[in-house]
Amino acid sequence: MSGLELIAAVLGVIAVWLTVKQNAWCWPLGLIMVLIYAWLFYEVKLYSGMLLQVAYALLQLYGWWQWKRPERQDAARQVSSLRPGALVIHLGLGVLLSAALGTAMATWTDAALPWLDASLTGFSLVAQLWMAQKRLQCWPLWVVVDIIYVGQYLHQHLYFTAALFAVLTLIALRGWLEWHRDPALVKP
Repeated sequence: MSGLELIAAVLGVIAVWLTVKQNAWCWPLGLIMVLIYAWLFYEVKLYSGMLLQVAYALLQLYGWWQWKRPERQDAARQVSSLRPGALVIHLGLGVLLSAALGTAMATWTDAALPWLDASLTGFSLVAQLWMAQKRLQCWPLWVVVDIIYVGQYLHQHLYFTAALFAVLTLIALRGWLEWHRDPALVKP
């Protein structure tokens, strides 16, 4: 399984780097990566993480559409910043999703780390949605989530994946800096 994990990790680094560079090829490469990870997480009983990968697959398609829509090409490519109210609402939805998923995983499955995995899943979905919409706030959220993921994957002996998330943390910091400096940044 480590060979497949290594392939997924490499695809992940490439996909996120392309996201930082606002290159729409990040989405199809990301789609392949998340499908591989869905299988890997099923194998190690990180069921919330597996479900997250399925949701990511849909969000990869959504992001690709958002970034490539011919009828709104310019608007689809502009980095923007969320208003404070929307930020609070989205993070609140992340908390609710985390609690619901954590309860389900702890009650009805033999999931490893049900509460941590569910919380990371809830906030990863928020960050991924923001990324698909080119919201500047996706990057600081990714930094926090990725750091915690490193610990989770080390605990699960997914060493390539832990290394991937350490690299993703650095790339997320770079993404925040680059998107923040984007001259087309739309502020609320």
